[in-house]
Amino acid sequence: MRLKLMYLLSTLSVLCFSSPLFAQGAPANYSTLKIGGIAMGIAAGLCGIGQGMATKGAAEGIARNPGAAAQIRTSFIIGLVLIESLALYTFAIVFLKL
Repeated sequence: MRLKLMYLLSTLSVLCFSSPLFAQGAPANYSTLKIGGIAMGIAAGLCGIGQGMATKGAAEGIARNPGAAAQIRTSFIIGLVLIESLALYTFAIVFLKL
């Protein structure tokens, strides 16, 4: 119960502190937001496909040669980190363009 209350209070405090940011009088340009959303969607989708293919390859490699499971797992995790970094770079670029 205490954890839920803490989450509720932290969410409310974030909402209260962020409201002055939305009170600016400049007109909003939603075209950048739309393009950023599309770019992030494409990046996330393609990263998901790449991660699925990497998982498939690692599982097949371990199934064919169980003795090399540790080496395959290490290179698999490094590959997943690199794939996920592409989505994070896209997110950072989209966030900076807003």
